[in-house]
Amino acid sequence: MTILEAPEFMRKKDFESLLRGVDEVGAIIRGELKPARVRRIEPARVKSIRAKLGLSQMQFSRMIGVPAGTLRNWEQGVRRPTGPALALLRVAQKHPREVADALCG
Repeated sequence: MTILEAPEFMRKKDFESLLRGVDEVGAIIRGELKPARVRRIEPARVKSIRAKLGLSQMQFSRMIGVPAGTLRNWEQGVRRPTGPALALLRVAQKHPREVADALCG
């Protein structure tokens, strides 16, 4: 198997789709292409999620497992959550009580 051949466990069509995706990521990184979707959460939304739960910054940051300073930066727009933190906040935006129950229960 060379680097450009589909591994045995993957269909050729799926492998080719994966390679196209890798090429697109490269083009986005080089600035040749704009991403199709940009996932963001606005600072006011982060604060409103926390407010819905009635938690202080310290309590909320402990609950979601980030430093209080990081949460403060998100709420002030200094930084933006990314990766798993962004995903968790997006779920908490739609289902705040369920997230709180899952993380605190």
